[in-house]
Amino acid sequence: AGWTARRATEGHEPRLASGVVMASPACDDRLVASLRGASTPPFRVMEVIKAAHDMTVSGADLAVGGIKHLEVGQPSTGAPLLALDAARDSLDACARGETTLGYTVAEGVDPLRERIARHYRDRYGVEDVDADAVVVTTGSSAAFILSFVAAFDPGDRVAIASPGYPCYRNILEALGCEVVSIPVDASTDYQPTPALLNAFLAAEEDDDGGGGGGGGGGPKPKPKPIRGLIVASPSNPTGTVLTRAQLFALHEWCHERGAWFVSDEIYHQIEYGEDRATTALETPNGPRDCAIVINSFSKYHCMTGWRVGWCVVPPRLRDAMRALQQNLFINAPTIAQHAATAAFDCDDELVKHVDRYRVNREILLRGLPKAGFAKLSSAGGAYYIYADVSDMTEDSVGLCKRILETTGVACVPGVDFDRERGLKFVRFSFCDSTETVTEAVRVLIEKVDEWRVGG
Repeated sequence: AGWTARRATEGHEPRLASGVVMASPACDDRLVASLRGASTPPFRVMEVIKAAHDMTVSGADLAVGGIKHLEVGQPSTGAPLLALDAARDSLDACARGETTLGYTVAEGVDPLRERIARHYRDRYGVEDVDADAVVVTTGSSAAFILSFVAAFDPGDRVAIASPGYPCYRNILEALGCEVVSIPVDASTDYQPTPALLNAFLAAEEDDDGGGGGGGGGGPKPKPKPIRGLIVASPSNPTGTVLTRAQLFALHEWCHERGAWFVSDEIYHQIEYGEDRATTALETPNGPRDCAIVINSFSKYHCMTGWRVGWCVVPPRLRDAMRALQQNLFINAPTIAQHAATAAFDCDDELVKHVDRYRVNREILLRGLPKAGFAKLSSAGGAYYIYADVSDMTEDSVGLCKRILETTGVACVPGVDFDRERGLKFVRFSFCDSTETVTEAVRVLIEKVDEWRVGG
């Protein structure tokens, strides 16, 4: 289960999650991880990656024809050529003494911020996003941290869909926010709706307002209002995409309640339907002052390790975001900013990757049911399919382990994305090569009787 450090009920002894005190004769036993730090769960996908790596190192992968990577949420291709050229040019200029590649202003270099603003005009027809609204960040991860700290106080209630990207919850909880998990399923394409949100909150008020729950025997206080909603379209882990009307309805729900609407758009431009994904900046109803839009160069632009993303910040948060960036990160990596500016001109190269993802998606949607995965998410965008395996098992962790050991196919249990129901789901990623995806489907079908044993 791995070691964790937790304060004991009495004293401050480091303990296992099971409650057993860890021996630490050489350490001051008062020096342990904070409760906040120790309670942050690991990312299960990294454990799958390690297990696959260990099989490769030991040679065990040879018995299953090598590892087929359907677990990793990163493109199998590197940064586009023009981005690499820009990075090379920056290094050469630094070698000639023409630049130091040192700190930039906190919000990012002007050419990149201006190019991001132009991106909203060119792709979405949004004319009123200017460079002053853009903060360039160290990947979308820093954008989430900065925006959450800027928008929410400890104790604020923030709603997220479940299943969803686990780092939303983990960052918010580490910051002392209360996460309100809204269960979603295939009936709403694994996306929240205003009706779901209203029904959940109404049921919550009924539960808390019935009396008898307080220390003095009286009714419990009403739950605090929702301070923010986080939405991802296309989403991780399901790949589902909100329609324009659905996205605008959620934005309006937040606007009416004075709540922040955080729109995670990092999988934009990886879409398979006739209509492109909609940005929250397109909303036609009223001001966009409640919308915080986050994007990244990691996914469509294939620049995961470059750690560069951005946030379009509403006016009321700009001073706070600037100050937080100055104190927490200073600026996004300078060379990555120059490369990212050039990446906007690489669509001819990048759309070919999306074409490959589209082929891979079709292979999985056709092939996985033949291996017994009959209940699949619609996967209209991103590069994930979320499979309901409740008819096979109630332990998707064990199922993924058996699949890896018997077929060499690495996939991820749903527990990262849904703490309550994740043991009944598995996520497949399809951003690797078409050959890898084809072989993964073939071996899953061929060895189905082996990996389903014990389910």
